[in-house]
Amino acid sequence: MKHSLRALALAGVLILAGCQSYGPVPETVASVDINQYAGLWYEIASNPQFFNENLVGVTAEYTVREDGTVKVVNRGFEGSLNGPQTSIEGSARVVDASTNSKLAVSFPSVPFSGLFPGEYWIVLLDEEYQYAVVTDSRQSSLFVLYRSGSIERADYDAILAALEAKNIDLSRLRVTGTIVE
Repeated sequence: MKHSLRALALAGVLILAGCQSYGPVPETVASVDINQYAGLWYEIASNPQFFNENLVGVTAEYTVREDGTVKVVNRGFEGSLNGPQTSIEGSARVVDASTNSKLAVSFPSVPFSGLFPGEYWIVLLDEEYQYAVVTDSRQSSLFVLYRSGSIERADYDAILAALEAKNIDLSRLRVTGTIVE
């Protein structure tokens, strides 16, 4: 059993080491009030990932627990807003207490998620906590989140411009929410 865990850990490290990077290590925001960040967010756009393929109407709901961890509930619809709803529950913990802008997320129902939690780096955050953009150290994932289900085109374009200024790769970003022209 001990050797199996070591082999599993080594395999995970090798897999992560081979992951493609899509840009420089991004700079996170200077400070996040986790309690203000908590609540319901709507995904406006994201990079395709194995776990969000073919999902629309995606939301993420964050609830701060008494122990300081964050309950994470992601929901979405398969194919269309009329499609079947899917959801997953997990937990996040702050890994950079000086800023609260870097978290590690794990989902118990995902194999090895506890051993290799996902990076959740907040790289853009509105002062009023109305929008946020999250990625990871390799810019593999990217999520544009908004507090309501639709965003004005000018606001979305301003977010994209701010991300470009931060050298965030937008080449794989796909719109998954509603942009109002």
